[in-house]
Amino acid sequence: MKIVVLLSRFPYPLEKGDKLRAYHQLKELSRRHEIILCSLTDTPLQQAWIDEVESFCAELHVFKLKKPLIYWNTIKQLFTNKPYQTGYFFQRGIQQKIGRIIEAAKPDHIYCQLIRTTEYVKNIHDIPKTLDYMDALSKGMYRRAEITSGIKKKLFLLEGRRLAEYENRIFDYFNHHTIISEQDKKFINHPQKEQIAVIENGISSDFSTYDKAIEREFDIVFTGNMNYPPNVECAEYIVKEIYPILLKKRPNTRILLSGASPHQRVSDLAETDKIVVTGWVEDIRDSYAKGKLFLAPLFIGTGLQNKLLEAMAMGLPAITTPLANNALEAVHEETAIIANKAEEFAAAVIDLLEDEAKWKRISENGRTFVNNKFDWAKSVEKLERLMERK
Repeated sequence: MKIVVLLSRFPYPLEKGDKLRAYHQLKELSRRHEIILCSLTDTPLQQAWIDEVESFCAELHVFKLKKPLIYWNTIKQLFTNKPYQTGYFFQRGIQQKIGRIIEAAKPDHIYCQLIRTTEYVKNIHDIPKTLDYMDALSKGMYRRAEITSGIKKKLFLLEGRRLAEYENRIFDYFNHHTIISEQDKKFINHPQKEQIAVIENGISSDFSTYDKAIEREFDIVFTGNMNYPPNVECAEYIVKEIYPILLKKRPNTRILLSGASPHQRVSDLAETDKIVVTGWVEDIRDSYAKGKLFLAPLFIGTGLQNKLLEAMAMGLPAITTPLANNALEAVHEETAIIANKAEEFAAAVIDLLEDEAKWKRISENGRTFVNNKFDWAKSVEKLERLMERK
């Protein structure tokens, strides 16, 4: 097939979940199909990033979102019923260019990642289209509203309602629909939501083939885009709620917070030698390799957490919440540890650090579980079969 793919962000480097999903899906699809990628971007791109993505695309078209239009189109949503983020990513001039690309290419299929991109192609009806909701964005906004107050709470609730309505409305413009997890599928408010296909994320086959000899110098590791609100909240919870409990029994506990673009709130958590905030690292596996445990007390956010898959594939026992585990479906005390309160997280950390046999069992079981269940090749095969149904 010839497939036009539309993304709201350039899919490299892999510091965000949507970029990682798009990158691996495109790479797998390109083995058997011709990929014409149309990618929006609101940040400058390095030539090395472009070269990496261009290597598996038949055509690559990058569209720089103009800052004045970003602000204007976002503000204009005050007078519509569309989500503000849909306005943020839509520009009429880019739509016209994408339309001409599609007209010239005459693709067999159009694949859109996230509802942010749907305005560009929703009125094309003569080419089969698939929408990857990826996550239930509306639910994510509602969860963010739950932990804030004042004007922020009102804005999150408003965007949540608009997203929920749009997730429902845009459904009928597409032939096929995908999402990362059963959990998120349930939150899409459409009478035919059972038709949405669950296309899980994966772990690349070479991710755990890591042979650097690095000392596990940190007791706890947490990774992610450190400017993303759920990750910021998580980092703060580790340091402010769990860490003080740990210090009472293990005063030398060390924490590594690793990931791109740390928010000031994350940077402020750093404490000489005890709590290290790295910022961007070239190979995130270096950070996992330095840790004994992966701690992810995620109470907001949606979807399947790539960071959990990566940590477990690297052999780190993972401790996380029921919310994050809904999509992962790990077995408590077998393939991961599930906790819900600071005291429970601290107890689990101490238990694993002091029980070598249990650490080894959870490590090995977790690695096997992830490698067997989450595979990009198998995941993309399901996506291909869906697209081929026309």
